Amino acid sequence: MYKIQTLNSIDPQGLQNFPEIDYEIGDNIENPDAIILRSYKMHDMELPSSLLAVARAGAGVNNIPIEKCTEKGIVVFNTPGANANGVKELVIAGLLLSSRDIAGSLVWAKTLIGKGDEVPALVEKGKGQFSGQEIKGKTLGVIGLGAIGVLVANAAQALGMKVLGYDPYMSVKQALRLSRNVQWTQGVEGLFAESDYITLNIPLLPETKGYINKDKIALMKDGVRILNFARGGLVNNDDLNEALESGKVACYVTDFPDEQALKMKNVIAIPHLGASTAESETNCAIMAVDQVREYLENGNIINSVNFPQAEMDRNGGARILIANKNVPNMVRQISAVLANEQVNISNMLNRNRDEIAINIIDVDTKTLDSSIKEKLMAIDGVFMVRILPS
Repeated sequence: MYKIQTLNSIDPQGLQNFPEIDYEIGDNIENPDAIILRSYKMHDMELPSSLLAVARAGAGVNNIPIEKCTEKGIVVFNTPGANANGVKELVIAGLLLSSRDIAGSLVWAKTLIGKGDEVPALVEKGKGQFSGQEIKGKTLGVIGLGAIGVLVANAAQALGMKVLGYDPYMSVKQALRLSRNVQWTQGVEGLFAESDYITLNIPLLPETKGYINKDKIALMKDGVRILNFARGGLVNNDDLNEALESGKVACYVTDFPDEQALKMKNVIAIPHLGASTAESETNCAIMAVDQVREYLENGNIINSVNFPQAEMDRNGGARILIANKNVPNMVRQISAVLANEQVNISNMLNRNRDEIAINIIDVDTKTLDSSIKEKLMAIDGVFMVRILPS
């Protein structure tokens, strides 16, 4: 039986995908085989020696100690695209909020309480202070064309906007989903210069921290509106504040406000609602559970953030999963150990990612002697071995 620990409340529809007969699930599970979480911060958590996998029911993994997990051979999964529609819809709402001072007008309308029959006339008199512009015919620059960025680009184009997209790492899968009416740009400078609105849809990495700064803002149109539904750290707050004060940036909409952003003028601060829909939470939970099951039961790795993608159909025999440093001569050494043990390989898959390689090996026999795991672990560079029965 596999043990699954939940560190946050996980949608029950997702957890139902774990068969009760084979899985024990709870928030106080000891020695878990896998952990499923959402926003729980794991960095100060002692990782149990039993742990094989961590799955984030969402896209961001900043709350998970990735390097520590990798060193221990723990595969970390996320669920890219599962909450994409929920975020996309909020980005579109952000476009409208930044164009028409809807947020300010709602607050002002409440001040008319108690005015009785005067309210209609006061509404007509005061509405002019909240006039704005339409998004139709304006240009939206989409930085990052992953699952969310593609949906945003397509939706904005359908609303009559001219859409420019930039992503030097766009996958073929996402490229096929992108509307042919979206103009893909090779350089971000032209996107900054042409866009009336700019939306960020990129991960927060060391190289993207403070991505929007004074140098990039200087390339933008006067009165540009910036939307950030990705991560707060992507924007340099000091540089943004200066641009908001001068009017260079007309409005900043963020789903990741901090105290500094809350104090700035012309900031629409949304309390991280991007994926806060019932549908998103269900989709993320289902994807996380399915990926954990596939890894625990079959050794297949789908949507990992620290290990190579590796999937292979099973042949009916036992399966060996080996993680090792991505250095020469590893496959030969692994094969030699199995040959010495009279184990015949029926199928094998080798995949690598940066400094890590994964080998999925199916053998003819249905069971393997436990000593084989010890001999494989003894190979210099091997740091994880799992033997899965047929």
